[in-house]
Amino acid sequence: MSSYEFWFSDEEDEIEDLHFETVRVERRRLRDLSNPLDMPSNLFLNYFRVSKELFRYLLNIVDGKLGGTKSSSVQPMLKLSAALRFFAEGSYQKGVGNDFFAGMAQPTLSKALSAVIDVFEAEICPAAIKFPVSEVEKREIKHSFYEKTGFPGVIGCVDGTHVRIVKPVGDIQHLYYNRKGFHSLNVMLVCDHKQMIRYVDANSPGANHDSFIWNNNPLDVELSQQYQNGERNTWLLGDAGYPLKPYLITPFRSSGDARQTKFNEIHSKTRMLIERTIGVMKNVFRCILGARKLHYKPEKAAKIVNVCCALHNLRKQFNLPDDNFDELIDIHQIEDNAHDNENDASANEIRQQIMYSIA
Repeated sequence: MSSYEFWFSDEEDEIEDLHFETVRVERRRLRDLSNPLDMPSNLFLNYFRVSKELFRYLLNIVDGKLGGTKSSSVQPMLKLSAALRFFAEGSYQKGVGNDFFAGMAQPTLSKALSAVIDVFEAEICPAAIKFPVSEVEKREIKHSFYEKTGFPGVIGCVDGTHVRIVKPVGDIQHLYYNRKGFHSLNVMLVCDHKQMIRYVDANSPGANHDSFIWNNNPLDVELSQQYQNGERNTWLLGDAGYPLKPYLITPFRSSGDARQTKFNEIHSKTRMLIERTIGVMKNVFRCILGARKLHYKPEKAAKIVNVCCALHNLRKQFNLPDDNFDELIDIHQIEDNAHDNENDASANEIRQQIMYSIA
């Protein structure tokens, strides 16, 4: 190679380095000048899926826990903004980082997103997602379900939904490969009469069926203990993919007579609330929509699901509308095969009693 070629290559490298440095400085300048709260309220809601009031509420919690003390660091407001934008759209980190308000390189955005998720997991999720415990709360939920559909004793509806993830690395891949032919988490959710998510378990691989997840879940243990302690008029509703238990009522496998048919109709009408809850949440926070894919390890993907559930509940608490985001259909919502219920005499008797009370 001639000395001219060496000189030309060095000059090219210097020009390229200068270009990248200029882009980096300009990105940081735009980032530091931006304030998402300057956006019009309707655009802000569509962009971040939270209102300005809810944003300030979240910022008050995460501020001081996300760093941002150095002059060159990304401030908590922008970290939260970038994370919310990611949850809302589910696009790649690079795309979110290049948004006009963020001005972050992909590695910076990755660190910011992880930090926000960790703070949500520690501070926000436990407060936003709570299973009903008090008798007063249970009575309110039961009364509302009964007034709407005529089904007594219901404190929630349970269902599973698959959240698509990138193929895991190593010898665990087969655990996440579900029967529809893609890798996923099978997320178990419970909602109440207000479509608030009262319980979430996002840790199960997609190859697991709903019945297996339930039978190995702490919630089953807790409700079983309450039943043994004398609570005999309280239950969740699940579809045929779940086992029939004294505290988990499923439909009749085959409608043998008019009473069973009517029971199944009312059961389905009541339980549909969990399907709508899942649909609304996925269509608002589209990073977990079936058409998207979370490019993270299963453990981090599960944390993202938990955060989306908490944000869904906070939207309900702040009275934010969901009809603007309910137009999509999640093509990867999966119905599990019917479960062959064990011969639980108590559960069968309870279901028969409910059937005669409403049919």
